[in-house]
Amino acid sequence: MLHTFYPVLPDLGWLERMVPLGVKTVQLRLKDVDDREIRRQIAAALELCAKYDCQLIVNDYWKQAIDLGADYIHLGQEDLADADLAAIKAAGLKLGLSTHSREELETALKAGPDYVALGPVYETKLKKMKWTPQGLARVTEWKSLVPCPLVAIAGITVERAPDVLAAGADSLAVVTDIVTHENPEERVEEWLEFVASRG
Repeated sequence: MLHTFYPVLPDLGWLERMVPLGVKTVQLRLKDVDDREIRRQIAAALELCAKYDCQLIVNDYWKQAIDLGADYIHLGQEDLADADLAAIKAAGLKLGLSTHSREELETALKAGPDYVALGPVYETKLKKMKWTPQGLARVTEWKSLVPCPLVAIAGITVERAPDVLAAGADSLAVVTDIVTHENPEERVEEWLEFVASRG
């Protein structure tokens, strides 16, 4: 199950800091590591998340996610083209897909995802995007088009969160607001207080 808020974090060390605070869904987005390290970090992340009753979403590495018994995988459009969807479904993994345009949404929906992510909602400084900010009207539009939960990502802060949820997002994936914050733990606690205040 996806929760209202979840951090997207770059490695196991970040998960070890944030998951014990009470985060209930987290995405592990590893970059530039070899297969052995990918497997080590996913296995340890699964163990950590089981201990704290947190849902782990593995980004990109679907083969390793299947082998290690993960239950959520998130793929970008490029990764989707190379992925074995039948193997992912046969293993019982839930599938999340990134979308940035109507064409990508059509491609994503054909794959029968368990959630669709839309981004960038706002400008993001963490990675260079070829897509301009989608804005809240696009969130509302996407919500009317998808038969599954809608995740909004990019440039989302605690302060912007109420507007994004009001526009139709079911879940908010948060990267920059946490990993570039001067006190990431404190910021995650602010997010958790926000979620709790919504009941």
